[in-house]
Amino acid sequence: MNNELVLKNRLKEIRNKKNMSQSDLAKMIGVSRNTISSIETLQYCPTAKLALVIAVALDLKFEDIFYF
Repeated sequence: MNNELVLKNRLKEIRNKKNMSQSDLAKMIGVSRNTISSIETLQYCPTAKLALVIAVALDLKFEDIFYF
């Protein structure tokens, strides 16, 4: 049995509510569109710093976007 915690997120849902494309968010925070896509599909787990940068850019708390 795998007890590893996976950091999940509501990034796509939040981004869509704000009428923001992956490219828009990527440009705001200085990463590639592919990075945003990979975070949304759980293929990439962002560093704590990147997760906080995303939260600040979206004017939300970390826990509003990311959860276990």
